[in-house]
Amino acid sequence: MKNSLKNEKCDFGEFKSLIIPPSYLTSINQMRKDKKTDYAVPASKLGKQWTPLIILANSRSGTNMGEGLLGEFRILLNPVQVFDVTKTPPFKALQLCTLLPYYSARVLVCGGDGTVGWVLDAVDEMKIKGQEKYIPQVAVLPLGTGNDLSNTLGWGTGYAGEIPVAQVLRNVMEADGIKLDRWKVQVTNKGYYNLRKPKEFTMNNYFSVGPDALMALNFHAHREKAPSLFSSRILNKAVYLFYGTKDCLVQECKDLNKKVELELDGERVELPNLEGIIVLNIGSWGGGCRLWEGMGDETYPLARHDDGLLEVVGVYGSFHCAQIQVKLANPFRIGQAHTVRLILKCSMMPMQVDGEPWAQGPCTVTITHKTHALMLYFSGEQTDDDISSTSDQEDIKEAE
Repeated sequence: MKNSLKNEKCDFGEFKSLIIPPSYLTSINQMRKDKKTDYAVPASKLGKQWTPLIILANSRSGTNMGEGLLGEFRILLNPVQVFDVTKTPPFKALQLCTLLPYYSARVLVCGGDGTVGWVLDAVDEMKIKGQEKYIPQVAVLPLGTGNDLSNTLGWGTGYAGEIPVAQVLRNVMEADGIKLDRWKVQVTNKGYYNLRKPKEFTMNNYFSVGPDALMALNFHAHREKAPSLFSSRILNKAVYLFYGTKDCLVQECKDLNKKVELELDGERVELPNLEGIIVLNIGSWGGGCRLWEGMGDETYPLARHDDGLLEVVGVYGSFHCAQIQVKLANPFRIGQAHTVRLILKCSMMPMQVDGEPWAQGPCTVTITHKTHALMLYFSGEQTDDDISSTSDQEDIKEAE
């Protein structure tokens, strides 16, 4: 067998521009022993189109679909460049980038928005440790529910195996590099005797206080009690619908405008009788809804995810949120700003950052620009509506 293989030249096939060849790693290993770091020399043998891809998959996402994807990617690529983030944390996996030429690496994150945020936090850690030249561009294969960031970046609202894994790799090869704003959300509890440090979050998608945060809080509380009941996207959506309907009747977040003060770039904003305030970094919200655009029948400044501006909107309640999602109503557009400050003067209110909810007492929330992330945008032929329709069909089959 060895003799016959000597006469065969392996060109690594269709995905040779994404594969890290064993011979390259052997050369790098020898260079490290010789204390050489010019990896461009062995990389030059692989051609100018070589953009090695690292797979970071969450095996627990998408009803454990991540587990199957890991196996498929290991067949198509070198297994050494495929990682399960539940076993190898993202920062450790991304150290493979430091064995590649500067600015050459790409990463495909297979998971929900939470997994993407985890990976982007690890990328920020690389910057802190002086590894800026090895920072990869990040693509997303969305698993699970929500996935508003992946939808904004053209990767859809949910992957359920409707296209082959090989096609996913082709899409990554065709994707274009863009920047994504990342924001620091600082929550300082009210009180002279509060000695705890302010809570800090990194926001990629949105921050909110009000009915949508309340739905997320109720959903998370019940999922923690019985995680096995929340294994289907369609069931998850049904639970959200139940809590949204319940809030329409109870109105737990009413009179929000009397409980909060809002400042945009240091200027106080007078609020109407709202139940919720949502601060957006990206265009997609609530599983694919274009919240800032609403019905699309009004002129307004365009929303971008790379302009250092946040879009701030108000909603009148859960029913208003539902109307916006089906394009029967517009949000109350409060404005755009570089810095947002929200003061909760009294009572407990539900809040969330990128789908992670909590109940919050009196505090000051300050949102400021933190950094940029390098992402990959796929401008495929499928529209948001097409992808949503496909996902819903998969959900129905899954439920049956």
